This record gives sequence, structure tokens and C-alpha cells, in this order.
Amino acid sequence: MKKLILIFSIVCLGVTVSNAQGSLTALEYSIGFGSGDMGSYLGSPSFRGFTFQWQKLITDQTGVGLELGWNVFYEAKQNDTYTQGTASISGKQYRYQNQFPILVTYNYYFKPGEKLNPFVGLGAGTMHSLRNTNMSTYTLELTAWHFAIRPEVGFLYEFSDQTSAYVSLKYYNGLSAGDFDKTQSYFSLNLGFAFKGH
Repeated sequence: MKKLILIFSIVCLGVTVSNAQGSLTALEYSIGFGSGDMGSYLGSPSFRGFTFQWQKLITDQTGVGLELGWNVFYEAKQNDTYTQGTASISGKQYRYQNQFPILVTYNYYFKPGEKLNPFVGLGAGTMHSLRNTNMSTYTLELTAWHFAIRPEVGFLYEFSDQTSAYVSLKYYNGLSAGDFDKTQSYFSLNLGFAFKGH
């Protein structure tokens, strides 16, 4: 965690002293699709997701900043068996998994100033996972803070000099940590708006 704080501080300092071109704020609706261990636990996509991104534009083509997100995955199982450690419980289940990424980000924009501006991005930081399996009066809970990496591809479609549509695909990968002995990962399709500031 100390390393993450140090990296974030260095990025913020670099942003402050740079010859910045402005900023970009994106508000996104996120649809999540579990993969790996999370996909095995939850087969249904998440339609309850939101992401906030803020970036300082160092040049017309590069930006660094911060991303905060939240996706809620949910699935009801009519009759299933869930195993945690040496205990197995069977019955109707309500499965939930909340994902909260907090990332330092870097984006590269290929065609700044044009109406369609594709980009690639990379995020690194931490992601909190909270998994609840509810059966009758019983709840089994797993929780962890993971080190996370998140690549992204997408595009901005400009409506005006200051407003654009924001469309992207991200892949969140949180390494095993805490109660999770396996990587927690998911894809997200993101649709929203981006606003330029000066």
C-alpha cells in the first residue's frame, strides 16, 4: 500500500509541475462481465456499475489521472452448493460481488482535435472485492484489497470542443489477496460522456 501511495504522489507532483494542456473528466455507465473465478461464481453480467475518471492532459495526446469505480454483480441460484474452506452449504442462494477499483491511469490519444479520437489506456492501483453468499439466515462473506492492473481501449466522439461521448472496454485484474486465493477479474463495457476543462 505504501508503494501505491508513493506512486500516486509522484504522479500528482508530475501533473502539478507539468505544462498541462487542460483536463478531461469522464462519467461512465459500466456493464461488467465476470471472468475466471468471478465468472465461475457469478454467471450473470452486472448492469449496476459507475466509473469516474479525471485526467490531467500533459500534452494533446497524453493524460495521467485517477479512476474510481463500482460494479455490483448479482445472481440468484435456485438450488446450489457453495463451498468455503471445509464447509459446504446447499439451498437457494443470492450471490453478490462488489468491485471497487481505485487506480492511477495513463491514456494515449491517437487523434486529438478530430471528431473521432481513439485511445488506449493503462491503470494500476488497488481494487476492493466484497463477496456475499446469502442463504436463508446465513451469509458467507469474503473480502480483500488486491493489487490491480487495468488495460483499456476506446474512443472519444466529439460533440463540441468541450463535450464528447466516451466508449471503452476495460479489463480489471486483481491479484489474489485476503480471503481470495484466486485472481478476481472482469471486463467492463463503458458508455458515458467526457468533459474538457482548461
